[in-house]
Parts: sequence; C-alpha cells; structure tokens
Amino acid sequence: MSEIVTLSRHADGYVTVAIDRPERMNALNLDVWQRLGDLFLDLSADGCVRAVVLRGAGDKAFAPGADIEEFDTVRATAAQARIYDDVMRRAFNAVYECAHPTIAMIHGACVGGGLELAALCDLRLAGRSARFGVPINRISVVMGYPELIGLKRLIGPARTLEVLLEAQILDAEKALAWGLVNRVVEDVALEDEVKACLKRMLGGAPLANRWHKKFVRRLDDPSPISQEEMDECYEFLATKDYAEGVNAFKSRRKPDFKGE
Repeated sequence: MSEIVTLSRHADGYVTVAIDRPERMNALNLDVWQRLGDLFLDLSADGCVRAVVLRGAGDKAFAPGADIEEFDTVRATAAQARIYDDVMRRAFNAVYECAHPTIAMIHGACVGGGLELAALCDLRLAGRSARFGVPINRISVVMGYPELIGLKRLIGPARTLEVLLEAQILDAEKALAWGLVNRVVEDVALEDEVKACLKRMLGGAPLANRWHKKFVRRLDDPSPISQEEMDECYEFLATKDYAEGVNAFKSRRKPDFKGE
C-alpha cells in the first residue's frame, strides 16, 4: 500500500503527495483512498509542514477516476459500496480539512473521483493537457451528496448539473473560464508554475496562511460566527511570527517565520 501513494518532503517546508499507479493511469482504488486519508491526517497534524502539493505521478494523468476493476469486487452491492465510500470520504475529509494550504497539480485526466479530489484542494493549477469531467451517467453510476460538495462549491449548481447531465469533458481553458481551476499554463511550465506559487505562499507566515484557510472555509457554513470565533481573529497578535513580521518590515529585511 505504501508505494501506491508516495510522499516527498522538501527542504523549504512543503510536501508532495503523488498518486503513483502508472500502470492504471493513477486510477483510484480502495488502497489509494486509505493511504491518502492516512497521509493527509498525519500531515495536517505536522506543524513543520507549510503546504501540500497533490498530484498524479508522471505527466499523463492526475487521476482518471475510480479503478473500474474494483466495481465487481469491492463495490458490487450497496453494503460493499457503503464500506468503500466510508474509506473514500475519510480521504476527502482529510484533504479538505488539512490545516495547511493544498495545491492540486494537474496534468492530463482529472476525471470522476480525481476531479472530486482536486476540487477539495485550496488551489488547482493545470497544464494545458488537463481534462475534467464526471461522465458517470454513461455507466449509470451516481455521485452521492458528499462527493458533490466540492464541485458545487466551485462552479455552482447549474454548472455542476451541466457536467453531470451532459457528461461533459472540459478542456483546461473551459475549466479556467468556469472557475474550476485557478490557472492554466503549458504542460512543460506546470512544475515551475507550482514552484512559483509555493514560493509566494511560503514567503508568508504559516500561521497566517492556516488561519486564512480556516476562516475562508468557515464562511461556507451559514451559521452565525460566534464571539469565540471572532476572538480567534486576534490571536495572531500574540504570535512570535507577528512580532518577527513587523520587525522585519521596519528593518526592511526578509522575515524568518517559525510558525510560532
């Protein structure tokens, strides 16, 4: 299991998580979902991590969806599908709730469960070869409520239904126009674009980045913001990073943030 999703740590504090099933174009099976859930839960609790890049290994596909070879083995009945979905949804929740900023780096096919997964990251950067869609009505498969959340949040109910009902496969430019991805570059430039994004992101204070991510996500919940939540907006004032940031600004030097 440990080889189908790989983790690489980088010196400047970010981590790359790669779905690594080249023989299946990085198709998502039960072991992949289990491993993704485990990794993202561990990474979220790791205060040394500053950002996470999620990608498919190689440059052919992010993930083309669920591995159809498992449909007759671990997803053949409603009882089996519920067990499978519990594992898959644990992974989705772990990615969505990761404390650190997440970037989906997308080459090639980003379809079905692959698109559902990418939609839960904070940013999506795509190469021009990227293709997006959820054509599951072609095999009479239904996307459940939890899996619809990320896509609907990004492009709204009308576009989501357009994707599902027409089984559209969107090219990268259309995905950009719809707001499904943040930016599109030539495939050969995608890795450099992700690194440039990370450089800008990692230049900021990690605690501030985590708070901003948390606050933006909280606004998806229509319930009123509590006084305790409002008070959290001022906790940065007691951090060492805030003192460092202000001092560095006054001294006209680059700040040395520690995540404290």
